[in-house]
Amino acid sequence: MMKKNNNHEAMNKAISLARKTMFDDEGGPFGAAVLDSKGKIIGLASNSVLSENDPTAHAEINAIRQACQVLKTHDLTGCTLVTTSYPCPMCLGAIIWANIKEIVYGCRLEDAEAIGFRDDFIYKFIKDGNKDKKILKLSESFRDECLELFKEYKENDKIIY
Repeated sequence: MMKKNNNHEAMNKAISLARKTMFDDEGGPFGAAVLDSKGKIIGLASNSVLSENDPTAHAEINAIRQACQVLKTHDLTGCTLVTTSYPCPMCLGAIIWANIKEIVYGCRLEDAEAIGFRDDFIYKFIKDGNKDKKILKLSESFRDECLELFKEYKENDKIIY
């Protein structure tokens, strides 16, 4: 069966939901939808960072969580994510971990930056090798203890995802 392209409908719904929650002061102008391999919307969410006091409650993450619950899996292979803005580094990571291979987005990074969002500094931090201690201090500690935990995971044939 051919995949039905519902990207336009999904984007319209994402924009509408983002507008509603934005004006309800729940979060920013961000909405997202996850479509299954047949084009059916299985996750639709907006940014709820402000209402949930949760910096990880981005629209893409919220939509991925919904889709995973609907499909009862952590693997969204074959799904498409439609979002109102180019995803931030956290969301890109979640999208990749979910095995989503296609993103359709509206606004560019510079559009979000133009209204005050700060994704670019995170991209720069990563690109520069995570070295700017004013942004984040990374300290490797307790490696031996943690390697033991990893060894136990592998020895017990736990699921790799």
